[in-house]
Amino acid sequence: MVAPENYTFSGFVLLGFSDAPYLLLPLFFFFLVAYVLCIGGNTFIFTLITSKSQLHTPMYMLLGNLALVDVLFTSTIIPRTLYSILFGDSHISIVGCFIQLFMFLAVGNMDSFLLAIMAFDRYCAVCVPLRYLIIMSQRTWMCMVAFSWVIVCLHSTLYTLLTYSQPRCSWVIHHFFCDLPVIMMLCCHGIPEILLKIGYVEGPIVILGPVLLILGSYILIIKAILTLQSSQGRWKTFSTCSSHLTMVILFYSTVIFMYFRPSSIYSPTYDRVISVVYSVIIPMLNPFIYSLRNKEVKTAVRKVLT
Repeated sequence: MVAPENYTFSGFVLLGFSDAPYLLLPLFFFFLVAYVLCIGGNTFIFTLITSKSQLHTPMYMLLGNLALVDVLFTSTIIPRTLYSILFGDSHISIVGCFIQLFMFLAVGNMDSFLLAIMAFDRYCAVCVPLRYLIIMSQRTWMCMVAFSWVIVCLHSTLYTLLTYSQPRCSWVIHHFFCDLPVIMMLCCHGIPEILLKIGYVEGPIVILGPVLLILGSYILIIKAILTLQSSQGRWKTFSTCSSHLTMVILFYSTVIFMYFRPSSIYSPTYDRVISVVYSVIIPMLNPFIYSLRNKEVKTAVRKVLT
């Protein structure tokens, strides 16, 4: 289905994958299986961490928060996409679209903040192990998580309201969910100047802040690892960070390809593929990449299964 540009329905049309109807059935089963695996894996990890007292350490409690955020992340996008593919209903109300945009921005940025807090946690464990429990106390990491939620919710509210208030010359979204760049492209006068100004001021805090914290933490971690005399000790220390580093690389590589590319290579197909990677595949893989590679989590899983 391709909606005309002068569409007057009191809402948006998500074209999604309508330009490839032969892919709709395979895509439906792919999204369904990925969603079930994501919800099942992350819910299992969250339940396991909260129920096992030996996992009530900052690293695993942060991992439990990440699992919860991944459930919210995929649930913001996939159920609506499954409904659209199954019933052929590409309409979404204005309120529904901007609620989805708000949730997507908030939860997506929270993923970034949690990865930054986890990087700081790894820095404390590797570089200042004797003070680790003092620095990363329960109060500290809970305050960091709560403060992050406040920042991302304010950030999401600001961009959602500003985008909502802009006049639009089209109601057709060439995507399968309401993302900020594709909605801004519908504005009659292009990207609003006020959004650009706010982005220059507020963007470095919300976007560059977590990135700089991750980079700084890993520079200090690498320096600490290189000072170790034993190659076995270096490998053992690095292995405690390898899973987190894998998640960081996967997450930020897709974000960079999606949001920090030249406008000259813009392509709806390109956007959809990258969006599937960071909104579906990465949250589905996180429990397997991070959780099940940790000795304590694997031990707890074996106890549950046996």
